[in-house]
Amino acid sequence: LVLELNQVIIPTYGTVPDQQNLHTPEWVDFDDKPDSLFFKDGQRRIDFVLVYEDESKKMTHKRSDRKKQKRKRQVYESNLINNGLQLEATRSVLDEKLIFVKVHAPWEVLCMYAEVMHIKMPLQHNDLKTRASAFNWFSRLFRVDENIIKPEQEFFTAPFQKEHLSNFYIQDKDTFFNPATRSRIVHFILSRVEYATKNNVKKFGINKLLDTGIYKAAFPLHDSSFRHLSTDPNCPSERYLLYREWAHPKNIFKLQPLDFIRKYYGEKIGIYFAWLGFYTNMLTVAAVVGVGCFLYGCLKKDNCTWSQEVCDPNIGGSIIMCPQCDKECTYWNLTITCESSKKLCIFDSFGTLVFAVFMGIWVTFFLEFWKRRQAELEYEWDTVEYLEQEEQVRPEYEARCTHVVMNEVTQQEEHVPYTACGKCVRMTFCTSAIFFWLLLIIASVVGIIVYRLSVFLVFSAKLSQHISGTEAIRKYLTPQMATSVTASLISFVVIMILNIIYEKVAILITDFELPRTQTDYENSLTTKMFLFQFVNYYSSCFYIAFFKGKFVGHPGSPVYWLGKYRNEECDPGGCLLELTTQLAIIVGGKAIWNNIQEVLLPLVKNLIGRHSAAARSEKVVPRWEHDYHLQPIGKLGLFYEYLEMVIQFGFVTLFVASFPLAPLLALINNMLEIRLDAWKLTTQFRRMVPQKAQDIGAWQPILQGIAILAVVTNALIIAFTSDMIPRLVYYWSFSVPPYGSHSTYTMEGYINSTLSVFNISDFKNASKPFSPWFENQTTCRQVYRDLRYPPGHQHQYEHNIYYWHVIAAKLAFIIVMEHVIYFVKFIISYVIPDVSQKTKSKVKREKYLTQKLLHENDLKGVKKTMGKIADKIIKGADSTFRPKDE
Repeated sequence: LVLELNQVIIPTYGTVPDQQNLHTPEWVDFDDKPDSLFFKDGQRRIDFVLVYEDESKKMTHKRSDRKKQKRKRQVYESNLINNGLQLEATRSVLDEKLIFVKVHAPWEVLCMYAEVMHIKMPLQHNDLKTRASAFNWFSRLFRVDENIIKPEQEFFTAPFQKEHLSNFYIQDKDTFFNPATRSRIVHFILSRVEYATKNNVKKFGINKLLDTGIYKAAFPLHDSSFRHLSTDPNCPSERYLLYREWAHPKNIFKLQPLDFIRKYYGEKIGIYFAWLGFYTNMLTVAAVVGVGCFLYGCLKKDNCTWSQEVCDPNIGGSIIMCPQCDKECTYWNLTITCESSKKLCIFDSFGTLVFAVFMGIWVTFFLEFWKRRQAELEYEWDTVEYLEQEEQVRPEYEARCTHVVMNEVTQQEEHVPYTACGKCVRMTFCTSAIFFWLLLIIASVVGIIVYRLSVFLVFSAKLSQHISGTEAIRKYLTPQMATSVTASLISFVVIMILNIIYEKVAILITDFELPRTQTDYENSLTTKMFLFQFVNYYSSCFYIAFFKGKFVGHPGSPVYWLGKYRNEECDPGGCLLELTTQLAIIVGGKAIWNNIQEVLLPLVKNLIGRHSAAARSEKVVPRWEHDYHLQPIGKLGLFYEYLEMVIQFGFVTLFVASFPLAPLLALINNMLEIRLDAWKLTTQFRRMVPQKAQDIGAWQPILQGIAILAVVTNALIIAFTSDMIPRLVYYWSFSVPPYGSHSTYTMEGYINSTLSVFNISDFKNASKPFSPWFENQTTCRQVYRDLRYPPGHQHQYEHNIYYWHVIAAKLAFIIVMEHVIYFVKFIISYVIPDVSQKTKSKVKREKYLTQKLLHENDLKGVKKTMGKIADKIIKGADSTFRPKDE
């Protein structure tokens, strides 16, 4: 491909040494047509805009530097003209230092590069009949009015070939290549044209010129204002229609016009909004089931026997709990946890188990149906055969291709940026850097844990916990709750700060790797960023769910963290409620922060820019200058939008057993997210360069990995974080003989039977509390359910038979739940094909027509030519063998 580019794409590749031979853009004045998308002649369409600051008016650089920058820019523009592009320069209306260079690609250039880039163009109308859906009447209520945004015509397509021009469906040469395709072609050229040569290394590409400040911006134009229709009769005002029928808040319950989005912004943005819309629609089912499970928990809350025992003054009120820290903490009454036990009954119920199983199956349906939907879009948007070998090499990769190697397939020499040894060195360095930063994230989590351990001592000493206390605040603000909330808030702040740092680190590492294509670049960056974000966001949740309160010993022999801090203990009901609190703070805070960052910041910047521009002048401003004052979309485009949604997907699936309302919150957030992203693209940002995309890229295997992991995490949460298994074991085994004294299965006596007894005389001096003992009690109860023999028993403080029953039940539950869900997932994946039969038929029909139209026409031409040659041969033979007398 590199050789092809050098020989075909850039025939005049190289700088022009003579200043007099440089081609320069045509200079014109603004014609006071604010909505015009054409050159001053009104015929040539503006396909791209370059913006630079006049070097003669710059005061920030040395004179020699300004001359060098001007020279590079002039050489670059001259080479653009040599490559067939037409340039027209206009000075800014509002700022005389700014120059706008408008770029137009003529028909011949578009045809040549469309063939090189393998762009698919229409052959003939799609003649396959489509069946009307049974729910068509219902979906029509939510679709965009077809009289406003007309449905796109369906065509059979094929990669463009100039020699087969007559076979393509061309009504008008000016509209054959739509604006998105034209901009994509021009950007391809801009990214590969040279502007300088230094030490025999060619420097080229608009990206480097933007990075060095030679150009201030480069972008395609929006076709109109989003507030009103264009005054130009030749403009379709697609931006205005997108804002009115897609981005406006009134359309929050409408389906998205995906074909229209793809037409205006390209396949890459179209596939993102298609995926986000599909994910949001699937969340509707999960949200309904989640709300049902939550309401079930609310209804069963009043019948929660073990919670009633905690709140009963005769049961929970008579149970004295051991201190939760050394010396500073005091004894406390179990009734303090009454309110938290009531809340826990809502989330830790049988409905939660049902919902966890449901979500394990739901996520499989989501991924399988999305594959089918994605296959349909691949066909409809002509990306079925968009293979890696058709994707162009990144200019940054081409610029470093200085080593020559032998291609094993073609047996020809080709240029690469590094040798095999150099590639190993790069991979080793990048892998080491990734592990280093991941360990740094884990270190920050350890810091939060140390904070939790140390601040718990402070809250225990400051917050009144005397048994005889009657303060109302004590019911809600316990040391555990205060520690959990403050630690969650600090954790959220640390996560946001680390995100900013790791974003830059991931980009630096990926740039150093030097991936070959843009898809390779984005996939590599996606993997790194998700690893960082996964550890950053989920590590605190994993700690609370699976580590907190699991390795604490017992009151007479506690386990210490770092040899100094006593390990945290869970409430008598477990750490499930704390995990729910952590999730609510992180998910809610993340949504608020992202909306502020994504919406308010560009809005404020644009408002400031418009205000300052209005203060300078009341003149008519052209479309290209309006767009220049919008915010740039950034090099990574929709990367952060995907990342935000995938992280949310992880919260919805990985820890849903602790928070059944998570799908509902995600649904509400995503309904707003679709419109906010649409509003942001259409009103606050410059138009993105349209790009091809076959699917959602590396995010697909990441989603599949999360789906598999979610089954394990939810099974572990129910088994080890929730108190459901110990309650079931007590109900079915230890409430009745031979272990229990009740005649029927019941939950009565559960609290008294499961909180282990400890003799206060067995406290070590290092952990004995300062506070005096209450009344004449000689024992206290262990906070967490460690299920040990009481003092005086021959195996005192060792795990009892109930403990081993519970462990066996937990392991059995995990194995059964995982195997059942994985088996159902396998059956669903097998039954639902990735590509529907209808889509397969369309693909086969298109291939057949492509072969028939393109290749059979060539065969007819060959036959016709051969027929003429045969006729000449026959005539020649007749004249040779004809008798002389004739």
